[in-house]
Amino acid sequence: MKTIVISAVNLVEAGTLAILKDCLKFLSDYSVRNGYRVVAIVHKRELTDFPNIEYIETQWPKKRWTNRLWYEYVSMKKISKEIGPVYLWFSLHDTSPSVISERRAVYCHNSFSFYKWKKHDLIFAPKIALFAIFTKLIYKTNIHKNNYLVVQQEWFRKGLSKMFHINPKKIIVSRPKIVDNEVEIINHSSNKDFHFIFAGSPNSHKNFEVICQASKLLLIEYKVKNFKVSLTLKGTENKYANWIYSNWGDIKNIDFIGFIPKNTLLELYSKTDCLIYSSKVESWGLPISEFSKYDKPMLLADLPYAHETAEGSKKTAYFNPDNPSELAKYMFELIQGDYSALREQPIKYLEEPKAENWEELFNILLK
Repeated sequence: MKTIVISAVNLVEAGTLAILKDCLKFLSDYSVRNGYRVVAIVHKRELTDFPNIEYIETQWPKKRWTNRLWYEYVSMKKISKEIGPVYLWFSLHDTSPSVISERRAVYCHNSFSFYKWKKHDLIFAPKIALFAIFTKLIYKTNIHKNNYLVVQQEWFRKGLSKMFHINPKKIIVSRPKIVDNEVEIINHSSNKDFHFIFAGSPNSHKNFEVICQASKLLLIEYKVKNFKVSLTLKGTENKYANWIYSNWGDIKNIDFIGFIPKNTLLELYSKTDCLIYSSKVESWGLPISEFSKYDKPMLLADLPYAHETAEGSKKTAYFNPDNPSELAKYMFELIQGDYSALREQPIKYLEEPKAENWEELFNILLK
């Protein structure tokens, strides 16, 4: 019986944890049907407990980065020997550990190696700036020992291929499956303020400031007041959030709503006229996928991830994420009822290798 190892000690929350759960849920059945032994190395079993999976639990690597690096590049080799002959070692969290395995693969979530950080990142979020600096080094270690890399988007495949001189045929694009929620489209009424929304975590790379600056330009230069911007930031979460609120918290047209549950957010989407997505780096950009189902206007950062995620959307325009004047112009046009800048986004052909689901992905990794 061949052994598959899934290493994911760093995945404990949000989207990456969901990927781990989906992976192990699939392997729980796939392993029985195809005669594989599956070992999962995780933070806590209770986060991802499925039948037909052997678990190795450890919290030590998560305590600090030095622990994580030691575990990946020293401890893992010993663990791979103890597990026995390993046919496929699949790391689900960016690093390519030092292990003994017939076949190896790594899932690359983190696109921070392509993030052009600025001085204010060092001030408000030094961890993010350092992350952007060191992600490339972390990716580079052992990356050429993998049989395959797995990414979510074509631009990321091209970027990693160029950065590390890897044959793109060794990089599989496996796009995330977005759950189809029933959407209720509420049309905008002419006697109401035009409502924009940006849903993102309160981190500096999300670039809330360009939306705040554009909103101020609407008030001062365009002399319009019939609009509202909802931001999922309160101002108390961290230094960056506090800086945003300190500078633009007095603008009455900006509603600092803070974090809201998913169901509440989807309900708010149905009442909103336009999504603004200003983030400077993403592996996907889930709010774009969620909002595009409403066939409402979207103003997106003119970056590769946004173009790819927005494929198939009906009413989309792109702005320079460092240019609040350009964003303000688009916002003004929409407030005035001018949708001429919006375009339907074509769906581009995705080259092989690609995988539409976990079965297709593992069939490639194991062959």
